[in-house]
Amino acid sequence: MAERDFASITIVTYNSGRFIKRCLESVLAQKYPLKEIIVIDNNSTDGTVDILERFEDRCQVVYNSENLGFAAAQNQAIGLSSGEWVLTLNPDVLLLPNFIESLVEAGQIDPRVGTVCGKLLAMTATFEFPDKPLVDSTGIYFTPMLRHLDRGSQEVDNGHYLRQEYVFGATAAAALYRREMIEDVAIDGEFFDSDFFVYREDADVAWRAQLLGWRCIYQPYARGYHVRNVLPGNRRALPPEINMHSVKNRFLMRIKNISGSLYRRNFFSITARDAVVVSCVLFREHSSLKAFWFLAKNWRKVLAKRRAIQARQRVDDAYMASWFNYHPVSKPAPKIEAGVRGLKSGVRG
Repeated sequence: MAERDFASITIVTYNSGRFIKRCLESVLAQKYPLKEIIVIDNNSTDGTVDILERFEDRCQVVYNSENLGFAAAQNQAIGLSSGEWVLTLNPDVLLLPNFIESLVEAGQIDPRVGTVCGKLLAMTATFEFPDKPLVDSTGIYFTPMLRHLDRGSQEVDNGHYLRQEYVFGATAAAALYRREMIEDVAIDGEFFDSDFFVYREDADVAWRAQLLGWRCIYQPYARGYHVRNVLPGNRRALPPEINMHSVKNRFLMRIKNISGSLYRRNFFSITARDAVVVSCVLFREHSSLKAFWFLAKNWRKVLAKRRAIQARQRVDDAYMASWFNYHPVSKPAPKIEAGVRGLKSGVRG
């Protein structure tokens, strides 16, 4: 096995005491033999630290003196990691024992696969499962309005989404990233954009990776469970700070990644959604006005990131446009033969 041919698991905690013990236990029970576990705690105050101290003999734990946000803390963990593959994991995720093994295997089919995701099913904050299993995510997709959604979210799992296929991107709640891709798509040394702080940073990475010619593959036989708090339609129940970052990051992501061609193609859909977002902020969600102040204050820095990304685009605009649809888009991928590891394919898009 080649040097660094193993997976690093990176977890960011912030007042995650309800979840982190079960999450780490599921990671430690993985069948995949070569791994390291790095946990960054963002100054939790709910007892998370007491729980993490019990795992210090099996994990590398770093305790930050302030909350740096998910994006910056994940970058911190990734910087400490050494694996060929990095699994970013939310503390409210439980993995079945073959999760990492299945993802790594799927990643071997194509050297341009930079991201691998599995099938996440929904569970409650008390680790209870619905009477009928519900899908949480089988990858993410973008609509022409520039909304990014989880494929299959809240659908009853009737055994669908069973094909291994290329998708646009993965939710960072449980996404496996190839080290080579992490280093290739990083901007100013950052994989996740720390300006995002929290929310949408995974969609931003997915868009940037697609622009630079990397692929994301969905592996249906990697299964896990996820407690999801942020869903379309429950915005009013979320903290104002989360909603502010949601607005800010919607525009940050677009400014950095969208081409003129894609914007023109979807101009009316984008503008209609923008009108809804801006109207909501102006007339109801005043706490999110800070999002526009951030954009104005950091305009030059954001444009510099855009120039760096657009200058390196490796796929044509028609390819990128093919991913933006009101229904989830997926594309055929080579199949893994049972029991065969390290299968390579020259398929490129």
